[in-house]
Amino acid sequence: MNRFSQLNSLLMFLLLCLCSTSAMAALDNEFDHATTGFDLTGMHRSVSCETCHQSGVFKGTPKQCMGCHLQGRIASSSIPSNHIATNNDCESCHTVTQWSRVRIVDHSAVMGSCISCHNRSSAEGVPSNHPAMTADCSSCHRTSTWTSVQFSHSDAQPGQCAACHNGIFSESKTATHIPTTETCDTCHSTRSWTPASFSHDSVAPGQCATCHNGSTATGKSASHIQTIASCDTCHTTTSWMTSGFNHDGVVPGTCATCHNGTTATGKSASHIQTTESCDACHSTTSWITAGFNHDSVVPGTCATCHNGSTSTGKPSGHLVTSASCDDCHTTSAWTPASFTHSSPNYVDHGRTISCSSCHRSTPESAANAWSNATYAPDCAGCHANDYEPGEHRNASVSSLRDCAGSCHKSTPEHRATKRSW
Repeated sequence: MNRFSQLNSLLMFLLLCLCSTSAMAALDNEFDHATTGFDLTGMHRSVSCETCHQSGVFKGTPKQCMGCHLQGRIASSSIPSNHIATNNDCESCHTVTQWSRVRIVDHSAVMGSCISCHNRSSAEGVPSNHPAMTADCSSCHRTSTWTSVQFSHSDAQPGQCAACHNGIFSESKTATHIPTTETCDTCHSTRSWTPASFSHDSVAPGQCATCHNGSTATGKSASHIQTIASCDTCHTTTSWMTSGFNHDGVVPGTCATCHNGTTATGKSASHIQTTESCDACHSTTSWITAGFNHDSVVPGTCATCHNGSTSTGKPSGHLVTSASCDDCHTTSAWTPASFTHSSPNYVDHGRTISCSSCHRSTPESAANAWSNATYAPDCAGCHANDYEPGEHRNASVSSLRDCAGSCHKSTPEHRATKRSW
């Protein structure tokens, strides 16, 4: 072969190589990997073909994560030896853009106990200030949120609350808590921290203000009666209200110092107008009924109070009269009343008879006092119907209308009390 032939052969070889490289490049740029059923996304776009297609073998290349990312298989990152034991697919937790940052952990497919992962190596573990216990994490924590926890005190030993409730592991006594050496469960329950139930059995009498000072526990309100007496003088440990106040040390006549309507109950708006002290009528054992002393009341002024508003007045069926109450009633008893007839026509019958014996209708008055008004004001005005002609020699009622003046004298033998006269 001459020199010209050799040169021509070399040029043809170089031309073939150039065409072959261009064709391969064009094939690589035009190939759509999605047609294989495995789309190249994320970090898969930056790896070379031979990383997965070893020895130029394309057919049968795995499409599942586990097919490649297992130790001993294709040149790819493998599951580390400390990986969480699970039967989930990789994509359940990982993404193709970043392998090391886990998107979410599906705990439903995790195998083993919580501590097998939450051991401070594979995943966050029990912190150093966690209460010491052998219970599994799931006893208190949930997979949806690490906090807050739901703790069961069923296995907690009585009197051991402070082992956890010490202000480090868990909430403990506040700075304003009542000073005490008692354990938490003496007052608190595991169902609710508040309200607490405090036993006062060991509290020394007279020492209430040690706690009931308005800071540690409820103290006297701003409207409380001014006193230096201890709380338990009036209050009890079973109920703060109602209190029982001992009036033994109260100076007579000073009731209004407390009973002023602000500190304690005072006179009502409808109370009888008076400058007397409360204890003039009321007692410390019972506010009502009150006992009013009428000694200083001016006779004839009863209606000033007994007007039906301030105090009991005349009822609707009362005898029509302008007389004062004390003309008939007494201050010792409202009934029975003693009525004196002022009319000169009224004859003392010497016995007690009811008003209705003469007054046949109400209200009683002089106008309806006669059953036979024709003969008023003589005896026949009432007794005409009792007249018997045969006993009176057939004389007329009119002629004998004045029984007392005619025959019936008011003598021991002939008095009105004798029904036979």
